[in-house]
Amino acid sequence: MGIDGNLFAAFQARFPEDLSRPFIETIDGRSYSYADIDAASARFAALLRHLGVVSGDRVAAQVDKSPEAICLYLACLRAGAVYLPLNPAYQASELEYFIGDAEPGVIVCTPEREAEIGTIAQRTGNAQILTLDDAGAGSLIGESRVRDPDPAVAAAAPNDLAAILYTSGTTGRSKGAMLSHRNLLSNARTLHRVWGFRPDDVLLHALPIFHVHGLFVATNCVLLNGSFMLFLPRFDADRIIGLLPRATVMMGVPTFYTRLLAHTGLTPEVCHNMRLFISGSAPLLPETFQAFQERTGHTILERYGMTETSMITSNPLDGPRLPGTVGLPLPDVDVRIRAESGEIAAPGEVGVLEVRGPNVFGGYWRRPEKTAEEFRPDGYFVTGDLARIDENGYVAIVGRAKDLIISGGFNVYPKEVEARIDEDEAVVESAVIGVPHPDFGEAVVAVVKPAGGSAEPAGEEIIARLKGELANYKVPKHVFFVDELPRNAMGKVQKAELRARYQNALQDPG
Repeated sequence: MGIDGNLFAAFQARFPEDLSRPFIETIDGRSYSYADIDAASARFAALLRHLGVVSGDRVAAQVDKSPEAICLYLACLRAGAVYLPLNPAYQASELEYFIGDAEPGVIVCTPEREAEIGTIAQRTGNAQILTLDDAGAGSLIGESRVRDPDPAVAAAAPNDLAAILYTSGTTGRSKGAMLSHRNLLSNARTLHRVWGFRPDDVLLHALPIFHVHGLFVATNCVLLNGSFMLFLPRFDADRIIGLLPRATVMMGVPTFYTRLLAHTGLTPEVCHNMRLFISGSAPLLPETFQAFQERTGHTILERYGMTETSMITSNPLDGPRLPGTVGLPLPDVDVRIRAESGEIAAPGEVGVLEVRGPNVFGGYWRRPEKTAEEFRPDGYFVTGDLARIDENGYVAIVGRAKDLIISGGFNVYPKEVEARIDEDEAVVESAVIGVPHPDFGEAVVAVVKPAGGSAEPAGEEIIARLKGELANYKVPKHVFFVDELPRNAMGKVQKAELRARYQNALQDPG
């Protein structure tokens, strides 16, 4: 086993010959060359090794977006560690589960959360704590500077773990998707090829980097291309408009495009240098697709993926990009639709999408029984998404068999939120659903059956409590109270009926 299976080695082989070429430029004027990220990742890797991290150990990071955070990701690959990115919005109760389950040897967090996470680490294991802020300062930086860089790249087999990403479960218990070096490299190489990356491409990066989209799709493509990205801490329509003339490629969630369409500065002239706009992580409405095309002259390329698989399909770079579809299966990726009857569906028939390929994860961390449930005997992963494939091979996602809500590109599983609401003694039962929202695509709302009496809860009180327990994107935007939740003959709550009843809830929340 050599270094050839290590994802970092594949990136390093594609670094530009002139390492002084830029890799990242931030909005506050900081610039990092390929030489800079090579050296920083070598220093961070040396520190991790000094702290006792060996191949296969987990390193968790709950940090703000920064170039140094990218270097930490690269250092973990370089050292053979398993990178565990965590959303900065996660609250203490969420973090305690992730840290207890993954048992990282090192946790990197923002300075203001050091004491809180240190307390969690003491309860759940013996993880060592380092800090990193969005300006590139913290003990990770200070302690790495006193160490000599360690440029070694750990030997890795293609199926060795590179990362674990937690994805919420329908039972409320999150699952750690295990992604190998092979999973990530195969997908990055395929996307680099099918999206036609060029040596002079400049990526406009406004996505979070704790998520597959911003870290493994956007950043990995740039690293394989040996090119440059303009790095924003978050989406800001004014800044995006200002930077579009310098960029050639942008990846975003549908919310990005609806907000750009609301900006008067979005013109064909501003987009003149752009060659490709890509959308994913949530469904792109055909109306947004059409409005963007009419406004800019550019046709958004929509694609589809999951935490467990990275990207599965994409509309073509050259060829029809069809609104309402997520395109064709990527090369080396097999997809099929299983109808409700259990048979493989005919073209145009709706069923559950299943996928097989080198991009598909190896299973859920320490959940062999759940892994076995989600795979067919012939190796196909059951996505849980309802889809159809037309006679030309284009895939359209038509629903979600697993009741998932996607709000602003982030996954929200209702059961997790419902479990928190139902802890209230004044609540008999709750049902959490997604309703249409012009900005987020879907917004979370809760429908609650109260216990009645003097202890009847207020919606504002429920929302306020949840804000202290859950990441903000999971917190309902509104709470509705009902005498009874609608049920079918088997007693199951009919969420489809609730979605129809409250589809205009946020326009008329009374």
